[in-house]
Amino acid sequence: MDSREAFIALNLIEGVGPVRVRQLLEHFGDAPAILRASKASLQQVRGIGEDTAAAIAGWESTVDLSGELQSIREYGCSVVIAEDAEYPELLRQIYDPPIVLYVRGSLSARDKNPIAVVGSRQVTSYGIETARRFAYQLAYAGVTVVSGGARGIDTAAHLGALAAKGRTIAVLGTGINLVFPAENAELFERIAATGAVITQFPFNRPADKQSFPIRNRIVAGMALGTVVVEANLTSGALITANMAVENGRQVFAVPGRIDSPRSKGCHDLIKKGAKLCESAEDILSEFEYLFPPTNRTPSDITCLSETAAPPAPALSENEQNVYAAIPAAEEISIDEITRASGLPSSAVSVALLSLEMKRLTKQLPGKVFVRAR
Repeated sequence: MDSREAFIALNLIEGVGPVRVRQLLEHFGDAPAILRASKASLQQVRGIGEDTAAAIAGWESTVDLSGELQSIREYGCSVVIAEDAEYPELLRQIYDPPIVLYVRGSLSARDKNPIAVVGSRQVTSYGIETARRFAYQLAYAGVTVVSGGARGIDTAAHLGALAAKGRTIAVLGTGINLVFPAENAELFERIAATGAVITQFPFNRPADKQSFPIRNRIVAGMALGTVVVEANLTSGALITANMAVENGRQVFAVPGRIDSPRSKGCHDLIKKGAKLCESAEDILSEFEYLFPPTNRTPSDITCLSETAAPPAPALSENEQNVYAAIPAAEEISIDEITRASGLPSSAVSVALLSLEMKRLTKQLPGKVFVRAR
């Protein structure tokens, strides 16, 4: 058994987490040695009680390692461990880095200093548009955007980064083979094609109340800074922000309407010292030693601002068809666009987002669209 297989096995043992694995490694030297150890020798390690020692010593009777390895091969994902070069460096530095990371797609050297964009599942159109815009601007400037793959702000952030043809990483609160929420199946495929979908959970692990805070710690831990776009006072995004603070990372919060419950969490973060954030430039300027202004043209940051007037962008075939289906100076619903373009509804949604990011269309309330120019 090599180290990778041993770490996968340790990750499958109930009650054995990253902190205990670190203590065991300090004592035994490597992961295979931990699995070979007797119950008595395991109990000599600080923090390892009788139950945990028994679970590790008897792991072969409770863990289906061969089945997990077969699932990994058949699904076509990879497993990254801390000693691998592609393991995120910032994540390696936190108190309890994941024992393993299941990865669809690939982690890259370009992901060295990512920014997390997070927020609530229950959102307003302002929050969706802001998350898309920030993620687009960051990705356009070459920054990897990290989020949790959930409904609402997370989904908008991933889509914004994809529209800019940049890298984005989705961190799941489930096993790598499960899609939650179900409607994001296509989104996860697109993310894996150009970035990565990752999780610390083994195959078939469903989402629950415990898995999401664990997922949030990875989002915060692998990011240079965390941007909270929209969140109420009980949002899980605030857990992510607090974990970022605990790890010594910068937290940014986007202000909203003072009478909107969806913005109260962001306002509370600002009161507690988070940096008020109005554009991607507010984020990038905080890390000028990594993203100097000379590496960014004005269009990199203002391509989605209200005053920007970008040159006519190149359009894909689907974008051309969708744009042609929108009459000049008239409002049209997404259903009418779908019928007129002859494309699947999913393709129309993707094309409309891309056209909006390119400042060619604008979405109005009620899923109604108009040409922006």
